[in-house]
Amino acid sequence: MKKIFIDGKAGTTGLRIEERLAERDDVEIISLPEELRKDPEARKKILNSADIAFLCLPDVASIEAVSMIENPNVVVIDTSTAHRTNDDWAYGFAELGTEFEQKIKNSKRIAVPGCHASGFIALIHPLVKSGIISKDILLSAHSLTGYSGGGKKMIAEYEDEKRDMLLDAPRQYGLTQKHKHLPEMKKITGIENEPIFCPIVSDFYSGMEVTIPLFKNQLNYGGIEEIKEIYRKAYTGPIVSYKEGSDESGFLSANKLSGYDSMEIEVLGNEDRIILVARYDNLGKGASGAAVECLNIVLGTDKTKTLAIKE
Repeated sequence: MKKIFIDGKAGTTGLRIEERLAERDDVEIISLPEELRKDPEARKKILNSADIAFLCLPDVASIEAVSMIENPNVVVIDTSTAHRTNDDWAYGFAELGTEFEQKIKNSKRIAVPGCHASGFIALIHPLVKSGIISKDILLSAHSLTGYSGGGKKMIAEYEDEKRDMLLDAPRQYGLTQKHKHLPEMKKITGIENEPIFCPIVSDFYSGMEVTIPLFKNQLNYGGIEEIKEIYRKAYTGPIVSYKEGSDESGFLSANKLSGYDSMEIEVLGNEDRIILVARYDNLGKGASGAAVECLNIVLGTDKTKTLAIKE
């Protein structure tokens, strides 16, 4: 039985990882007493005694935690931004190809993708790989997310009975075009330019919808069906799947997969103006679900074990 330590388990991502692992018989969750939670020596000791350590921490704390690990056998699965563009770390999105899954399986250092980045990369990586779009393409993307992506502070703001009326409407952020997910969007897809990225938080707990528009003259292809076929072959499930006709009577709800750990990819629009869409849960395939999937790959078990997958 593998010993699992969740560093930062009080946060939204850590709590959901713990929930996914609670009833498993192949892992044992180890933890520090509350009074030792911030004790550096106690933390170092438990990090080095774990077989697998999940880091659900801010970037600086994550880097600090990694520096404490001296045991070469400890596998680190980091949910922070700190290591996602580091070539020495595996990027935790197995569905991008065999090379991604094998690196996760054989690595001691795994970086879980960012929530917004997961949808963008899932949509763009196969098109760059196939040559449908050129690496020098200029892209834009919108991402609509539930407020749980902002952590405990934002959750408290939205669920406060006396909350600010401005929270009643969707709110765009990342206004300086310096969002922390942009570097991994660029690096993992292989594009040369960071996209214009417009994230929007709205008044629902969890769920995410990433949309990328494309004009026909941006593409090296024979038609929209060619793009669909690329996704059909790339994403066969059960975690990431290509779907058709999954809209809700002409609408696309960003919380369709709330509570699930899967992702749906769809191609909409027409031959001249195409819309690429990825829908998933920002706390699922966008965070804790992806982290548990990485654990399953490391352990050599079913990738979907204790994950909630929407059929």
